Amino acid sequence: MADVTIIGAGVAGLWAAWALCKAGASVRLMDRSGAPGPHGCSWWAGGMLAPFCEGAVAEAAVVAHGQHAAAAWAEVTNVTYRGSLVVALDRDRGELARFARRTNGHEWVRDGLAELEPDLPGPSQALFFSAEAHLDPRTALADLLAALRARGVDIQQAAATPDDVTGPVIDARGMASPVRGLRGVRGEMIVLRAPDIALTRPVRLLHPRHPLYIVPRANGVYMLGATQIESADRRGISARSTLELLSAAYALDPRFAEAEMLETGVDLRPAFADNVPRVVRQGRVLHLNGLFRHGYLMAPALAKQAADFLTKGIKGDLFHEN
Repeated sequence: MADVTIIGAGVAGLWAAWALCKAGASVRLMDRSGAPGPHGCSWWAGGMLAPFCEGAVAEAAVVAHGQHAAAAWAEVTNVTYRGSLVVALDRDRGELARFARRTNGHEWVRDGLAELEPDLPGPSQALFFSAEAHLDPRTALADLLAALRARGVDIQQAAATPDDVTGPVIDARGMASPVRGLRGVRGEMIVLRAPDIALTRPVRLLHPRHPLYIVPRANGVYMLGATQIESADRRGISARSTLELLSAAYALDPRFAEAEMLETGVDLRPAFADNVPRVVRQGRVLHLNGLFRHGYLMAPALAKQAADFLTKGIKGDLFHEN
């Protein structure tokens, strides 16, 4: 018999299983769609482990816990430690100064930007967040699942709810969860192949209306993201968002105009009112939810707090009773 049943095998559910395995618990992992794939919000993430950059708009808990995410992920997958760059076009230079005032952990690069990122044209200055990192989300999910399988935990493909199982349950189903106070925030992204461009770290382009981040993947592939729309609409990417993302990328580097568009993606990020993830207890069920745009950044911390409660009775700062 499993000590804990986890329903949902996205980034939160997989991390909950990993944290419980390391704590010595036995785990049963269930998901109606099986292994991670395009059906899940985790599939469409950027993979930036950027707590200091997120501090421009996120609560302090996200910055604090997010600083440990890269080390946690490095236990199971490859993490690239090259920091993050935040830039603005010359006409939007005021945005860069405002971003600097709202964040910590950065240094101004006014000379030597070409040495730091030789293939980045245009911007004359940047903020460099040297302690940040990034990963390939789809590879990371596969590697985390492989680590679980090495411990004897695999995904049972089944449509289950907490009422279908006995004992302690972790519900990590995202928008399918009945937890109160959850809303969906629509996010859209584009994946391009641009072999003539050689960026080595995530670059955020600040803009008053159309901010953009570009995350390098292997073999000249880049993820462009991402819109943030208060909507529960799951339809495909809109023409407006496509134009805005591609126009911003072109403004940063005109060579993106010749890139091959590999795919677009849309999904809903589950979020609470304050956009801070939570472990929400409802009787024997712990809901791991509200990861918003911080899924890969906050899943390790959220999972550890759930495991600490189930194995030690410890309630962390992300723990809530409902």
